[in-house]
Amino acid sequence: MKNHLLFLFISCFLFSCGVKEPLQSNLLEQALASKHPKIKRVVDSLSRYEVQIKYTRIDRKGEQLVLEDFDFQVDSTRYFYPASTVKFPIALLALSKLNGLKGINRNTKFYVEGDSLTTTFAKEIQKIFAVSDNEAYNRLFEFLGQDHINTELHRIALGPVRISHRLSTPEADEITTKPLIAYLNDSTTTTLPGSINTTAKALVLKHIEKGSGYRSEDSLLREPFDFSLKNYYPIETQHRLLKTVMFPELYKQDEKIDLTREQLDFVRTAMRTVPKNTGYDADTYYDGYCKFFMYGDTRENIPEHINIYNKVGDAYGTLTDTAYIQDTKNGVEFLLTATILVNKNGIFNDDTYEYDDIGFPFLAQLGRELYRLELERKSN
Repeated sequence: MKNHLLFLFISCFLFSCGVKEPLQSNLLEQALASKHPKIKRVVDSLSRYEVQIKYTRIDRKGEQLVLEDFDFQVDSTRYFYPASTVKFPIALLALSKLNGLKGINRNTKFYVEGDSLTTTFAKEIQKIFAVSDNEAYNRLFEFLGQDHINTELHRIALGPVRISHRLSTPEADEITTKPLIAYLNDSTTTTLPGSINTTAKALVLKHIEKGSGYRSEDSLLREPFDFSLKNYYPIETQHRLLKTVMFPELYKQDEKIDLTREQLDFVRTAMRTVPKNTGYDADTYYDGYCKFFMYGDTRENIPEHINIYNKVGDAYGTLTDTAYIQDTKNGVEFLLTATILVNKNGIFNDDTYEYDDIGFPFLAQLGRELYRLELERKSN
């Protein structure tokens, strides 16, 4: 950490603070008080949507950096399914593990035993951020294994977290990972062995059972869906990891995943790159495809001066985004992490969710409201 850098960290818990913050400083409160129907219909029925939000205001005064946190219903003991947001720490941990392997780096070609695709670590990480590719995550999961993932995340005291399974694949929670075959050159390969990991224990959290039923194969079971063996990655933990990537100078070495400056630059570039700039079809993978805040409900192109460094997740009716949003033209920047559940019928795994009607519009408008308020704050 630079000696001359001052880090001021203030946590303000909205709607539950003993001392009322001046209205001007409560931008999250103002955003949620919006009369816009995309916001109001959710705020008017909060118990239905299990909303949690964490927003960080950023102020720069010369070399002084001030981060001020504002929370809304953030509670790590209230479970929500994190979906693809778990791909963020896995991408970082894969890069970090590569640092300890001789002759292997992110551009090394490899394949997972039994897989038909030969790829590179760099390509898989880019796919994770560009289009939230599940198979890319699963390949890196095989490389790391549950025990390595959780040991490393707990070592840096990131916050509550438990990664237990792959995504959208049979036997997702299999504890034995597959070996990787890596190419040291065009004619020489080496085997990166798999591992036998610890079986996940059931989580004991509020709202760990949800809804009134769920689909299992062709059957509808009329009982709550149990998430106790699923991945667990709460808002506070997601937000802190994002901070360590965007502002690594604020954290000690043992408080963040061990990455070089060049690796961090690579990750940040991957995080902000829209799909079309990674080679994906723009009609299918529009700019807002994996940018829920501000652009998740539109197919408009994101302006060149707006950078969104983020990772989204959507599954089981739950939408989540964690993002650093930057306007290089107007000097606006802020951090935002939020989740919302949109499952009106209470049935999980039936693919009947209000993503387009409620979820995406809410997160997009929340981002726009905060962006507008930040613009106003900069002009004052």
